[in-house]
Amino acid sequence: MSGDVDRLVLRGARWPGDVAVRGGVIEAVGSVVAEPGDVVIGCDGDILTAGLINTHHHLYQWMTRGRAVGCDLFSWLVALYPVWGRLRPEDVSAAARVGLAELALSGVSTVFDHHYVVPRGDDAVFDVIVEAAAEVGVRLHLARGSMDLGESDGGLPPDHLVENIDAIADSTERLVAQYHDGERVSIVVAPCSPFSVSTELMVSSAELARSLGVRLHTHLVETIEEQQHCVERFGRRPVEVLESWGWMADDVWLAHGIHLDGEEIARLGAAGVGVAHCPSSNARLAAGMCPVVGLREAGAAVGLGVDGAASNEVGGLFGEMRQALYTARLREGRADALMPADVLEMATAGGAACLGRSRDLGRLAAGMAGDVAVWPACDLGDIAEAPTALALGPDRRVRHLFVSGRQVVADGKIPGLDLGAAHRELARRASALHD
Repeated sequence: MSGDVDRLVLRGARWPGDVAVRGGVIEAVGSVVAEPGDVVIGCDGDILTAGLINTHHHLYQWMTRGRAVGCDLFSWLVALYPVWGRLRPEDVSAAARVGLAELALSGVSTVFDHHYVVPRGDDAVFDVIVEAAAEVGVRLHLARGSMDLGESDGGLPPDHLVENIDAIADSTERLVAQYHDGERVSIVVAPCSPFSVSTELMVSSAELARSLGVRLHTHLVETIEEQQHCVERFGRRPVEVLESWGWMADDVWLAHGIHLDGEEIARLGAAGVGVAHCPSSNARLAAGMCPVVGLREAGAAVGLGVDGAASNEVGGLFGEMRQALYTARLREGRADALMPADVLEMATAGGAACLGRSRDLGRLAAGMAGDVAVWPACDLGDIAEAPTALALGPDRRVRHLFVSGRQVVADGKIPGLDLGAAHRELARRASALHD
């Protein structure tokens, strides 16, 4: 169904009522009178939310699910870098197709993919991710990630996986010119992490991003080991190093943000730096628990992220709401530290703020993009509050998902995509990669 011509009306939802979408934009929420020519979809008893927003992911990692299951971050990376170094664009394409489809089925309408592995310098890996997003139908924020500090120079990644700074810049400029429209595809500049990049790359990346008018992203303070690396290498903690690189600004959001003290939290909040919280991945790698409550109180935007499916094998965002709530309560030692409405906000409006899209994404309100997730709720009728039903009820997939009024998921399936066949192709390629 086209979101450009017909008015779409979602009728009879338990919460927040009807939603009308015209020309890809929400026209009304609440009680909507159907008009001649409307496309009307019954949502009796369902729960409607804005499409979820995944603020940190590594789609290529679907190729290496279930590996290095007893490792912390650094040993996990050391185990997997050699495998990732054998990836070809066709492998990344297969992984992206499955990963994006699974995200859509978990209610995600907007995906941020942090891709920083470019074997043999072949940046066609980025083109195939854009193509997969168009095939599935989701909105894509794609990072032109990078690493330039190999083992021989004191970095963690093997030398054959790092790139030249000039080549990284040329590739970034190509991707922005070819794909960036700020609507369906947005390119982000995203050097990988302090232990895989040079100071020159971090500084030049910030300058390049601002000259191109795109956002900045990187991993920061995910582990104690990363913090120790920064102290030993720079004589300063990661947040101080970030500031020295010119990254302490409101066009930046960070992945993880775990090992922060009170002063650092306040500095991030005051600067408008966002954080992508990835609770399941952080638990899987025993990295720690993000100070979500403190960050939100300091004014930092906090969104949710799956992280790669090699450290969160579920690969869907829905369950991260519950995990975020539980993690915050454990960290703070208070049962009211984070509430269901808070984690639903993080999965929607908080994610939009991280991506710089608060003007059009993350809320069901007139004038916002027609990104709507329809959740089956027939088993949740005894839970009075809809956010509680979603955040604390059983895991579920969307019944329908719309992106700018276009249907991406219909009755629990992605039209035109044989997901079973896509999984089988992915499994075949993953097996060959490990042989």
